[in-house]
Amino acid sequence: MAPTKTLRQVTREEVAKNNTESSCWIIVDSYVYDLTKFLGLHPGGEGVILKVAGKDATEEFYGLHRQEVMDKFGPRYIIGQIAGEKPKLDLTKPGEYSKVPYAEAGYLQGRPSPFYKESHIRFRDAIRKFYDDELTADAPTMDAMGEAPDRETYQKMGKIGLLACRLGPGPHLKVVPELPGGVKPEEFDYFHELISHEETTRLGIYGFAEGLASGMVIGLPPVLAFGPKWMKEKVVPEVLSGNKIICLAITEPTVGSDVAGLSTTAVKTPDGKHYIVNGVKKWITNGSFSDYFTTAVRTGGPGMGGISMLLIPRSEGVETKIIKTSGTTSAGTAYVTFDNVKVPVENLIGGENKGFQVIMANFNHERWSMVVGGTRAARLVTEECFKWANQRMVFGKKLIEQPVIRLKLAEMLAAVETLQGALEVVTYQMTKLSYKEQALHLAGPLALLKYQTTRFTQRVSDNAVQIFGGRAITRTGMGRVIEAFQRTNKFGAILGGSEEIMADLGVRQAMKNFPQARL
Repeated sequence: MAPTKTLRQVTREEVAKNNTESSCWIIVDSYVYDLTKFLGLHPGGEGVILKVAGKDATEEFYGLHRQEVMDKFGPRYIIGQIAGEKPKLDLTKPGEYSKVPYAEAGYLQGRPSPFYKESHIRFRDAIRKFYDDELTADAPTMDAMGEAPDRETYQKMGKIGLLACRLGPGPHLKVVPELPGGVKPEEFDYFHELISHEETTRLGIYGFAEGLASGMVIGLPPVLAFGPKWMKEKVVPEVLSGNKIICLAITEPTVGSDVAGLSTTAVKTPDGKHYIVNGVKKWITNGSFSDYFTTAVRTGGPGMGGISMLLIPRSEGVETKIIKTSGTTSAGTAYVTFDNVKVPVENLIGGENKGFQVIMANFNHERWSMVVGGTRAARLVTEECFKWANQRMVFGKKLIEQPVIRLKLAEMLAAVETLQGALEVVTYQMTKLSYKEQALHLAGPLALLKYQTTRFTQRVSDNAVQIFGGRAITRTGMGRVIEAFQRTNKFGAILGGSEEIMADLGVRQAMKNFPQARL
C-alpha cells in the first residue's frame, strides 16, 4: 500500500552505503526501508535481511511474503523513496477489483453479461469496501487464534443491511434502515444476494467467513417463512440488526442426511403450555455463540411425520461446546445439548408435526448459497495460483513458463468459469420463479450443480497445492489461502447434503418427469 505522507527522496547510492547491522536499508518497489531495529525481530533471522542490505530486495521480498506483510509492517520502517522512481507493481488496493485474468467474474473484467445491472456494481462496491476496511486485515489473525467475529462486527453488518441481504429478496429487507450501495428493497434480487455471499467468501478464510452469520443464513429463513407473527416482529429485527445471533440445529450425532430419523424430543407439559426438550445436536454452525436455535424436534411418531420445528432461546438447560473441525473455532461449530429445556408452545414454527416441510423448504436456497461460496472460493484460489506462477522463479525462469503449470491453471480456470456460468443461469431462473416453483423446477438442477461444484473444487484444490508446493501445506505466509482451501473445501461435499445424495437426488428429480418413452 502506497504511503500517504510525503517521503524523503533517496538515491540508490545512498541506500547502498547502509548495508551493515548498524545501518540496514533495503529497497522494495522504489520505497526505502530502514530495518536496522527489525533485524533481531525477523522470524527468519537477521542473516536473511543482511544478504540484501543496501540492495533492491523487491524480488526477494515477494518471493517470501504476501503484500499484507508490507501493509502491516511497512509504515513502521519506511524512510523514503528512490529519487525519480515510481512503484512498478500493480497491486490491488482495498476495495478495488483484481486485474488478474479470471480473478473476478467476467462482467467485472469487461465482458458483457445479461444478468447484472448498475445496482449490482454499486452493491458489490459497498460490500467489498466494508469487508476490506473492517475485516480483511485482522481476519487471518483472528481465524488463526480461533476467535469468532465479535458482536460489534455483527452490528456493523446489520447497520448497513448486509445481514438482511444474505437472505435474498423479501419483506425482511424493509426491516433494516438501508442496504449496501443504496439499493432499494424493491430492486433487490437474487444476484444481489449472490454478490453478498461472494464477497463474504472472498475473505479467503473459511472458518472466519462461516462465523459471519452463516448460521443465520439457514436458521432465520424458517422464522421468516413459517414463524408466528410475534416471532417475526421480535426475533427478525434482533437478528438482522446484529444484536442477536441465530443458528439452525438439525443434525445429530447419529443423524445427518437422514433428517427423518432424528431423536431429539419435545414433550408437552400437562397444562399444554410448554414443550420439554431433550436431546443433542452436533456440527451446529455458529452454535457456540448463538442466542437462538431453530431446532428440529420429535413431537410425534417415527419418521418425517412426527417432526416439528421450535425456536429455542439460549436458556437454562441449553449447553454448547465447541467442536474443532478442519476449519477453525471462529465458525463456532458446536455440540448442543438440550437438557429438560422448557420452551413455550408459542415458539412452534410451522405447526406441530409439520416441521419436515419447514426443513425441506430452505434446502434449495442453502445449497445454492453453498454453490456460490464454493465457486468464489475456487476463483480466489485460482487467482492466487496465477499470481504465484507469474512471481515464483524456478530453474531460472518463472513458474508460468512451465507447460505443466499452464495445464493445471487451464483446468482450474475452466472449472471456475464453467461453474460461474451454470450458477448465473440458475440464479436467473430463481429471479423468474416463486419460491414454490423453485422447489418444483430447481431442486434437481441445484443438487447436481452442488455435486459438480464440490467435485470441481476438489480438483482446483489439488492443482493449487501442486503449484504452490510446500507453501500450500503451511498455514501462514504465501500459501495461506491455498492451505486453508485444501483443509476446508470438503465441507461443501458433506454439508447441506453429501455429494452422493446430491447426485442421486438430481437423477430422482429428473425421473419424476420422465416420459413413457422407449428406444
